[in-house]
Amino acid sequence: MKNTWFHKGWPPVLAVILLFLLWQLSVWWGHFPDWLLPGPFAVLAAFVKIFPRIMMHTMATLQITGIGFVIGAAIGFLLAVLLHLSPALKRALYPLIILSQNIPIIALAPLLIIWFGFGMLPKIIIIVLVCFFPITVAMMDGFMQTDREMLNYMRMSGANPRQIFMKLELPHSLAFLFSGLKISATYSVMGAVISEWLGASAGIGYFMTLSSNSFLTARVFAAIFVIVLISLTFFGLIVMMEKIVIRWKPDEGSIHHDR
Repeated sequence: MKNTWFHKGWPPVLAVILLFLLWQLSVWWGHFPDWLLPGPFAVLAAFVKIFPRIMMHTMATLQITGIGFVIGAAIGFLLAVLLHLSPALKRALYPLIILSQNIPIIALAPLLIIWFGFGMLPKIIIIVLVCFFPITVAMMDGFMQTDREMLNYMRMSGANPRQIFMKLELPHSLAFLFSGLKISATYSVMGAVISEWLGASAGIGYFMTLSSNSFLTARVFAAIFVIVLISLTFFGLIVMMEKIVIRWKPDEGSIHHDR
């Protein structure tokens, strides 16, 4: 197991090290000032210097991200189930769900702030809007990819629609659900940061805005690395949950099987 982790882990680690080395060498050779392009060492020094402050903003971002992600995941799950169980509702609402994702969040966020103020509500709404869609689409795809032979067998055996859904369609869609959750987990952090850019008194997005306005570029990079770390942590938690909940997962052939 340790050898497996080593063989899988060293290529990305080496790539990151080479990237940081190239970045630092570029700063040295180009003689870039810190306000224009700080090197990794300058970013690390800035992070250490502002650690208590940036952690305070990180906790504010984590709070709204967690709330928005949970609500968005619940709405995405329930919406997928509802549309699957009601074909007529699916025909009516699914195009509207697709259209909702064509509205730029950066354009919608100011309106939400005007309507709901500068509190947590508009930020949570933004996170919910970017989170629910991947989960809904992934689960609906999972329902559609349910094994046709098993479905026909259960119908021939006299199973009612509720039994078919609970014992076949829903378990089969769980792998797809977690695929949607992984995407939504990273989107939720992005949504939180965007909402904080446009109106907040705390949070990583707010901290980045203050730092960029003051040309403290090293602090902006430090905030970016915190955002990446939060996203990776969320993604890792979803992967751990997936391994606990799902013992069976469809292979690539079954996921992409054409009905």
